[in-house]
Amino acid sequence: MSGSKTGLERLREKIREWSEEIGPITPRMERDPGALEEFCDAAVFRYQAQLAIPPEYRVSDDTGMAPVPGEGMTVQRVVMAEEISAVDPAIVLAAPGPSLSGGAIEAMADPDQKKWFYSRLQERPTWTFFGLTEPKHGSDAMGLETTLTPSGDGHLELSGTKRYVGNAARADVGVVFARTRPGPLGVMAVMVDTADPGFKATPLPTLGMRGNQICAIEMDRVRIPPENVLGRHLPASRRGIWGALQSLNAFRPGMAGMAVGIARAAHDYLLRHRGELAAGGMERVREIGRRIEAGRALALHAARAADARSESAGYLASAAKYRTSRLAEDVTREAIALLGPGARLDHPDLDRYARDARAVEFMEGTRNVHRLNLFQGIVQRKLSG
Repeated sequence: MSGSKTGLERLREKIREWSEEIGPITPRMERDPGALEEFCDAAVFRYQAQLAIPPEYRVSDDTGMAPVPGEGMTVQRVVMAEEISAVDPAIVLAAPGPSLSGGAIEAMADPDQKKWFYSRLQERPTWTFFGLTEPKHGSDAMGLETTLTPSGDGHLELSGTKRYVGNAARADVGVVFARTRPGPLGVMAVMVDTADPGFKATPLPTLGMRGNQICAIEMDRVRIPPENVLGRHLPASRRGIWGALQSLNAFRPGMAGMAVGIARAAHDYLLRHRGELAAGGMERVREIGRRIEAGRALALHAARAADARSESAGYLASAAKYRTSRLAEDVTREAIALLGPGARLDHPDLDRYARDARAVEFMEGTRNVHRLNLFQGIVQRKLSG
């Protein structure tokens, strides 16, 4: 029977197996985010990092699980995100590898920059960060105030603050967006080495998903060599914010996969505790299962559009992120309701799923951001398929 399985089905089974092996790390990460580093050589982390590196820049493959032929990287990332998140979404977010910064590198880096960036990531398990959000501006990326100014000796100086940046305190390298002048074309992206003087990342206190180490970043005249400026070979309209949007659009289907995984974890929990459900509860559980299947199909559809570089890819990514983040919240709340008063106390796993589902709402754009994006796609008639 195993020979009849598709490549994605085999990938799903392998990621599920790896995720369950590393699942016990969850309580430890909540107490001490640094505990993650003891597990960073686990197969699920190595595969995540490998999958996000273009084949031409990969040094080796030692996981024993090759990428699925005929399926793009985004599709495989959605499957991986769902399976890992059904165990613990923090494992997805806390993993070493290119993450969001890799999307910016793919969109804006020249070949030499890509070689430098990806070689750094394969010397050892290496974390990266993506510095876009600022304290006063939230989702208003165009309002950023971090500055990039000439130093007089050919280098640039990066100064400013960023907030809510995952893994920045443990990262070796990342991508930061800063302003060189007013206006939409005055935003640039640079690669930053966190060991350079003037860079400081401090973990923020959070409730849940602590392995991701959400951070505040302060930069005080961090020297940036000119070769670390991304997009110098591109037109001005394809640098800066354009590159940030390309990265976000590429990763939003993965966020949708994460939301589906959280919803599925709650659904599986209900199935294991079906004896505690009130009369008629199983019909509601079956309906939840159908909604999860629809959410999974939408996430994969958006992923395939992203891999095909479809004109509608960004809008479908927003549709998937919007629908599945709502799905995760609805399903986890309904699961708690189905188990009756006191469920959050009697079933702490469900309480964690509900908490994590709410957190997904704020990752890579809230639902209002995606509504606006979808509206633009519909008005411009770019949301096809």
